[in-house]
Amino acid sequence: MGRTLRRLPIVTGLLTLTFATVVVFRAYDRYSHSASDTLRPFVITMAPVWAVALAAVRVLWGMG
Repeated sequence: MGRTLRRLPIVTGLLTLTFATVVVFRAYDRYSHSASDTLRPFVITMAPVWAVALAAVRVLWGMG
């Protein structure tokens, strides 16, 4: 049970990040005129965020 309680914040954080990713995409898409106006800034913004998050998950998931 202790392991589950340690991993719950990680799963919650990933779910929150997934929701935030959708919100960011919708914000870029709202005022864009083409797919490249949406995708390029979205990837530039979210790729580093996801890279850091996944690296943190790999470190934290291995603990315990």
